[in-house]
Amino acid sequence: MQIEKLLSKQIPVFLAPMAGVTDAPFRSLVKRFGVTAVVSEMVSSEALVRSNQKTQKRLVNGSDGLNFIQIVGADPSKMAESARINEASGADVIDINMGCPVKKIINSEAGSALMRDEAVAIKIVESVVKAVSIPVTVKMRLGWDSEHKNCIKLAKAFEDVGARMVTIHCRTRNQMYSGAANWNEIFTLRDEIKIPYLCNGDIKTCSDAKTALEQSRANGIMIGRAALGRPWILNQVLCFLNNLSISETPSIEEQLDIVMEHFHDTLDFYGKEFGYRIFRKHFCWYSAGMKGAAHFRETINKMDDINAIETFVKNFYAKNL
Repeated sequence: MQIEKLLSKQIPVFLAPMAGVTDAPFRSLVKRFGVTAVVSEMVSSEALVRSNQKTQKRLVNGSDGLNFIQIVGADPSKMAESARINEASGADVIDINMGCPVKKIINSEAGSALMRDEAVAIKIVESVVKAVSIPVTVKMRLGWDSEHKNCIKLAKAFEDVGARMVTIHCRTRNQMYSGAANWNEIFTLRDEIKIPYLCNGDIKTCSDAKTALEQSRANGIMIGRAALGRPWILNQVLCFLNNLSISETPSIEEQLDIVMEHFHDTLDFYGKEFGYRIFRKHFCWYSAGMKGAAHFRETINKMDDINAIETFVKNFYAKNL
């Protein structure tokens, strides 16, 4: 599969990997609306090599089209083995996580911590590229902090060892998710590498996407948190950027159908008890900005009877017509 060929068809819009969010049911839902590609939540290389059952469940594609699997870890050999396992399981692309800023990942020297050790970061990419026959991509940040922005340097090195695409979240690790993403920081990357790159961070609307592309000169964009409660936004952005007819935001009635479909897909995937606990956050995201949302969130987080939940959700949406 040629990454470059995929991206040449249109300005691409990718769903970003988000831990605990971009599971198979959510990826499948976003894909049905229409998007260039979706990326799995990150999969621990350590856990996968140990055949952790919970980790294996994250590998389920949950959608038609390309199967992008993101792996995270700090050991080149284990990352390579994880990549081989994923390729054997049907992955079409391996994405390496060098952008996660959370302490749990950082403390294991993985995620964005790898940007502090360029030699190890490059070795990981090189090892994974050599381990598989499918394309390898990398997602990272601008750098560790404002004094150490090395994403352009690393992107060049990753290209040299065989990476086929990079995605830059335009914040440093120390910014976490605060402050504004600075898309202009990667403007010069277009002159430094030949492989495509995506711009990520703070892209919430069609207008944001257009500005992000102008300021970054990226080949496409990746959207993460803006999709929470709005799985249709990626298709709207995709159509906008490619001068296609943009679908209207779903009506309240249509949104209810979307929520309930997503809810039942999640229950089917995880089982009712665990599936509902997983889905609580989605109910909260879907209700954002609606009348009575605060009471809705407070109440539904205390409920555990599936039938009662369905009735409560339907009544809530009916009051918002």
